[in-house]
Amino acid sequence: MRARRRLAWLPWLLSLPILFFLAIWILGWALVHPVMRDVGAPPSDLPARSVMIFDASGHPMGGWFVPGVEHQGAVLLLHGVRANRLSMVDRARFLHTAGYAVLLIDFQASGQSPGDAITFGYREADDVKAALRYLRHQLPGERIGVIGTSMGGAATILAGPDAQADAIVLEQVYPTIRQALEDRLAIRLGTVGRWLAPVLLATLHGHLDIYPEQLRPIDHIGSLLSPKLLIVGDRDRHTTLAESYAMVQAARAPKELWIVRSAEHVDLCRYAGDAYQRKVLQFFAAHLRGG
Repeated sequence: MRARRRLAWLPWLLSLPILFFLAIWILGWALVHPVMRDVGAPPSDLPARSVMIFDASGHPMGGWFVPGVEHQGAVLLLHGVRANRLSMVDRARFLHTAGYAVLLIDFQASGQSPGDAITFGYREADDVKAALRYLRHQLPGERIGVIGTSMGGAATILAGPDAQADAIVLEQVYPTIRQALEDRLAIRLGTVGRWLAPVLLATLHGHLDIYPEQLRPIDHIGSLLSPKLLIVGDRDRHTTLAESYAMVQAARAPKELWIVRSAEHVDLCRYAGDAYQRKVLQFFAAHLRGG
């Protein structure tokens, strides 16, 4: 009788590894699944017009363009993972008030931009290149800055020399996709999460045809010749302070690090408020306006 009971459990035990890997595959799919949505009309206090930008392969990308004062510079705003241009509106407001032209975009597979998957900055790098080409075409002769938050910063770095801007703000950018995933899983699952990260990363190629080695911004940040301002929170557990220090170390001068005290992985513009605006405007004034 006992032997029969043990045999009855055998199919379930044998199916556990299959169920585990199926769950990992589904979780990996959820991480890269598109997050498209209608972002609505531009805010009434932001004189923006809707634009459609196309990358080199003809892929469309939605955005808002806000005209600025001639010869005062322009800024491209790049949102983080699973967000869209709406998350960058506060930045657009104070930059517009300061006279800058502003372009806010939705990365592929986000907001109103179609796409098959989120790629954590790898294919989004093509969106950065296309957006910068658009700005240069619309505003010939203007100096151009970039603010990239999290994935937006990673995409800027991975775009490399093809996307050189005159000044770049990078906020809370992960050094490698492996570290980013380990940090996030560890927050939720502790030590088990760090053990699970390599297994989940193994699905990356199956879902995206991308290898983890292709998502290492720390290997590419040194190719950016532009002045760089890196902004991080000292309580950020998604991209730790040690990881941010490593990014600064790998970056080429001119570079600057601003640590926002007591900030976690949050919208640093909203969190730091006036201090954020002063810091960013000072940085852009120095490198886009020469003063």
